[in-house]
Parts: sequence; C-alpha cells; structure tokens
Amino acid sequence: MLERAGVGTVNAEEVEHNKWKKAFRISNDTVELVVLTEVGPRILFFGFLGTENEFHEIPGHSGKSGDQTFRVYGGHRLWVSPEVSRTYYPDNFRVSVRNHMDSFLFTAPPESTPPGTHLQKEIEIRLAETGARVTVTHRIRNVGIESTEMAAWALSVMAGGGRAILPLPPKAPMSTNRLLPEGVLALWSYTDLADPRWKIGTKYIQLQQTSLCSGTFKQQMGGIFNPFGWGAYFRKGHLFVKKTNVGRYEKYPDFGCNFEIYTDADSLELETLGPLRILRPGETAEHIEQWWLFKDIPGGEDEGWIDSAILPTIEQAK
Repeated sequence: MLERAGVGTVNAEEVEHNKWKKAFRISNDTVELVVLTEVGPRILFFGFLGTENEFHEIPGHSGKSGDQTFRVYGGHRLWVSPEVSRTYYPDNFRVSVRNHMDSFLFTAPPESTPPGTHLQKEIEIRLAETGARVTVTHRIRNVGIESTEMAAWALSVMAGGGRAILPLPPKAPMSTNRLLPEGVLALWSYTDLADPRWKIGTKYIQLQQTSLCSGTFKQQMGGIFNPFGWGAYFRKGHLFVKKTNVGRYEKYPDFGCNFEIYTDADSLELETLGPLRILRPGETAEHIEQWWLFKDIPGGEDEGWIDSAILPTIEQAK
C-alpha cells in the first residue's frame, strides 16, 4: 500500500473516508478524488476541494467488504457489458495500489471465486497538476482460458437533484444522401418517455433526477449512440463533463449504445461504453474517459440554456 506520493502539484495519501478505514485521496489545487482500496476499484468521491461529493454514496454500504454480496456502494465503477449475471460480480475485495509515473493504478484481484468471471479489473487515474481535469483509464483483462465477448462499461453514480444532458445526432433535411438512420435510442422495459423526468428535444436528451417520481416506474433508463462523445450532469451550479472516444463503425452493446443514462429515486448514472470485442485469454480491453468539473454555471432547462450555458463550457473541456 502506498502511504504517500507526490507528482508535481498532485498529492496522494492514504486516508479514512466515512466508515472506510483505508482509502486513497488524490488532489491538486482544485479538486480531490477518494478511491476505495478495501473494495473496488471504486472512485467514491470527486469534487472541488472543501465541497460536497459530486457522486452519490450509499451510507448503508459504507465500510462493508469481503463477502459475495453485490453492493452498489456508489461513486464511479467499472462493469462488463452486456448486462448479465457476471456483470454483478461483487467488487468486495482489497485492491492493490501503485504509482506509475504521473498516474495511480488500482487493480482488483482476478474474479476467480466461484462463480468466477475470469476477468480482472483495473482503473488508472491521472489528475492534472492544476484544474479539474481527470483521465480515467479502465482496463479489463481476460485471465481465463477461454475467449469472451464483452465491452468495458464505466458508470458514474451522480448525487441526486441534477439533470443529465446528452447530445442527439445532428439534424438535416431529408435528401438522397440521408436515407439511413443517424442514431439509435434504446429503451428498457421500464423506460417511459411520458415520464416527466425525460425531456427529449431537437438537439439534446435530458433526464432529471428527483425523489418525487410520479411516473409508472421509479427507475428510468435510456441509451443512445452519441457521435459527439460527451455527456454532462448539471447540479447546483456545477457541471460534471465526461468525454470518450467514439468508434463510428464499431459495434456497441445494447443495440449500438455508447452512452446510457439511468435514474431512480436516489441518484443518476451517467455511463459510457466501449465497443464490443472478443477478448481472448491474456488480452486486455481498455476504455478511457476524460472528466472535467466546472462551477458557477447558470441554471436552466431548455435547449437555449444548453446552447448558451452548457455547450460553451463543454467546448472548453479539451
């Protein structure tokens, strides 16, 4: 276990966090992250210095570890798509931590305990020396003896009370060179587009998190193919932005989704997916997200607000 490390103006130290006795804090002059090491890999906290967590934490799961019960915990996690039983393999065991140049690597043990997946997950975190930019590299290794079809799936569980924003494909009049569909909207059995938490516009799709769910189902979920490669979450004047590379001709899970959003009465998940691939024994799938966090963003709801307040901010995220 690393006790303390320094990389330029980036500081890292082992800390306690809520009921967790051992966690790892990474910070610079602007933001901090807390990564669990008793379980994981799991980024449980991300926020501006001295302010509240942008991620949702589940108090009842705090401090628990070491058994075969799957727990959400909260924060940011790495899953395997498509969503089947192996997706829910419990990440309840201690992770190793090492410093590699300007990054910190958090590696879980191989998922070999029956019924094992024969996969091994790792999250690498690189925090900029100043400002609120984080590079999060997700890796899944096949440590088994058989190939498997899979995609890396990165889920950020955001604190309640905000709204997710995803861009829709560009619009243009029908013409002879625009006869094929430009995108996909995936619906789950509990997706109800009449639910007032959804706001589907011309240029953007929004999903509001609220504990006051008046629709038929408490949960809502949707997925799209997002050619722009960004998603955002606005809450209390803060804007969390994540970006990822887009493979225009890659095959993605869930009918072709590379971005998905999910909400319930407590939180909202802003999710990206890597392309589907056959992962052979010994191979590693890698999926990279870039994060930014902005403050003092004016509130709003309509697409004019997104164009004037949100989009220019996202364009700064480079």
